[in-house]
Formats: sequence, C-alpha cells, structure tokens
Amino acid sequence: MKLAGKHIVLGLSGGIACYKAAELARGLVKAGASVQVVMTEAARHFITPVTMQALSGRPVFTDQWDSRISNNMAHIDLTREADAVLIAPCSADVMRKLVHGAADDLLSTLCLARPASLPLLVAPAMNVEMWENPATQRNAAQLRADGVTLLGPVAGEQACGETGLGRMMEPEALLDELDAFFHPKILQGRLLLITAGPTFEPIDPVRGITNLSSGKMGYAIARAARMAGADVTLVSGPTALPPPTGVRLLPVTTARQMHEAVMANVAGQQVFVAVAAVADWRVAEVSSRKIKKQDGATPSLAFEQNPDILAAVAALPSAPYCVGFAAESEDLLEHGAAKRRKKNIPLLVGNIGHQTFGRDDNELVLFDDTGHHLLPRASKEALADRLVAEIATRLAH
Repeated sequence: MKLAGKHIVLGLSGGIACYKAAELARGLVKAGASVQVVMTEAARHFITPVTMQALSGRPVFTDQWDSRISNNMAHIDLTREADAVLIAPCSADVMRKLVHGAADDLLSTLCLARPASLPLLVAPAMNVEMWENPATQRNAAQLRADGVTLLGPVAGEQACGETGLGRMMEPEALLDELDAFFHPKILQGRLLLITAGPTFEPIDPVRGITNLSSGKMGYAIARAARMAGADVTLVSGPTALPPPTGVRLLPVTTARQMHEAVMANVAGQQVFVAVAAVADWRVAEVSSRKIKKQDGATPSLAFEQNPDILAAVAALPSAPYCVGFAAESEDLLEHGAAKRRKKNIPLLVGNIGHQTFGRDDNELVLFDDTGHHLLPRASKEALADRLVAEIATRLAH
C-alpha cells in the first residue's frame, strides 16, 4: 500500500455511515497512515470522539475554537502537514458548504483554508432521494469541477429502508480508492484484460475437475494495474475472493467459458495477462445425472483438450502485449523458457505451483528474450506491484 507514512485528515459529518468511519480509521492506521479525525457536531450524534480517538490514536477535534493548538488556529494547522483530506461520510449539507465556501464549523473552515495543492476527497452518504435531488447533483458536479474527488456513493439498502444510490462505500473499498489515489499512474489509460483463478470442469451435476489455485495472484495483479491507472477487465474462474475495487469482473466456470469471455473482450485491449490456472482437459461427455458408485466397478472417463487461451490471443493479427503464467512442479527454468517460446509471447512468469497455490506470498521468475530473472519471495500484492511496473516499463520501450 502507498498509504504507509501518509498523514490523512479524516472528516466525519452527520450520518449513520459514521459507524463505517470507525473501521476506515482502523484500516488507515493498520496500513501505516497517521489519522487526524475532525468531527462536525452532527457526527457526534452518531459516534463519539472517544471511539475515534481510540482508533486513530490521536485527540479528535470538533470545535473551531479549540485551544489545544497554541495559536488557536486548528483550521490552519491541522492541514499543513497532511497529504490529503478525506470526508467520510460526507453529508449533503457538507457538500453544499464545500461548493459555496462556507466556514461555519471546523471541518468546513479547514477545507476552505487548506493549501490549494492539498487533495480533498469526499465519500457522499445520504438517502437516495437526497442524492438524486437536482441540488445535490449540481453540487456534486461543481465539486468535481473544482478538483474534488468524489468516492461513490454506491447503490444498496439504506438505513431508512429505501434502496438506491446514496450508500457510503465500504471501508475496504475506500481504502483501495485512497491507496489508488497515491499510486503512480504508470499505466494511465491502458486497457488490460486479465484472467485469474481456477477453472472447474464438470463430470456430473455434483463432481468436477479443478485445481488448487485461489486466484490471489491474479486478483492482486488486477488491483495493482487498476491502482496504476489502467482500465482493467478481470475474467475469473470460481474463487472466494471479493472483486477488486474499480475492476470490471466477468465470472466464468469452465475453460471454454473463459476462452469465450476472453475472445469476446480482447478487441482493443493493450495488455493480456493470463494468470488463471486453466484446465488443459475436460471430460468429453458430462453425465446429466450423478454417477453412482457400483460395487467393483470404476467409471471410465474420456477427455478432450480445452482451448489454449493464451495461444489464441497471442496469435491474433493485432495481439495485445501478452504475459503468460506457468505453474510447474519441477524444472521451472527449463519448462518456463520452453513455454514462452512455444506460446510466442514476450513475457512469461513462472512459479512452482505447489509452493504458491492458496498462499499469500510467492516467488516469481520472469522469462523474456534476454533470459530470466528472479523476483524474490514476497507478498502477492508486492509482487503484483513489481510485475505491473515491469509491464509498464516494457510498454514504454
């Protein structure tokens, strides 16, 4: 994460979503950021300053006349060392204040008095009718025009019982958005298509053939590419992972479904990263009923080959920059180099499958025209950042 070492002023305005701000503050601190909480009077009706102080590890400011700062200018001093101001939740009233330059409480005043170079991000949270009201929409448009970054809102069930746009983004998604904000945009505007996870090839309605891939590496690459400014489409086999924030997810099950989804979406893509552990074979005849166990009898299954997705993309007349993955059980250097040549791709990433499937860390070997080099064992998130940087460098040459 790029949040380590950052100083964030976290503003809370009135709304039931203040409970999410508690988890957000905790997540920011866990990511290595320092957090200075500023609360409006309305926010104090939903969550206490004591709670936010415990989670942030800093005294909470609620009053523009607070004398704890020696010069009595909290609205000036609180932003001077900050890397960003994030208001979450941001009510419709606070959006109005930001648009019109109001300065009638500490939060609105410090936003108005912040340095012009200090980013301001807001996470709107309100009833669906309040969000869709023309006045709120005008204010949202004006905030964007003024250079304020709006994070959300998202659609869903609301505390009032209604459903629609207006929910504040979940804390984890806000952390991703803030993290992305600080990431260097080395892939800005690039279009990336990524596959991830295992495939599942059915035998009958209750059985199938799959592998131990968790999808963690592919999802980490999708997230890292999006953080780097890319427009990412992720074709994923069955996993237990939440979709990466800001990524277009296309869920599939079988290798043929993955092939169809990739070929339907590859046009115009600039980079294709084939991370998925795709089954090489499928059962030729899938039983429509569960195959029953019979005493002394062993069922015989005939197999046929699945389409080679990476080879199909690499063979396209206007193929994107292709990055393949190879999970081997032995002789990685020999098999990795041979696979790259066979697929006729510029870059192949190899690992030892049983040493990475399901784990949170990995060790990668990159194969290209110059030979191979190692990316030492690290978290899959860190390796994804490294690989995205490698791809960006190669695209630039």
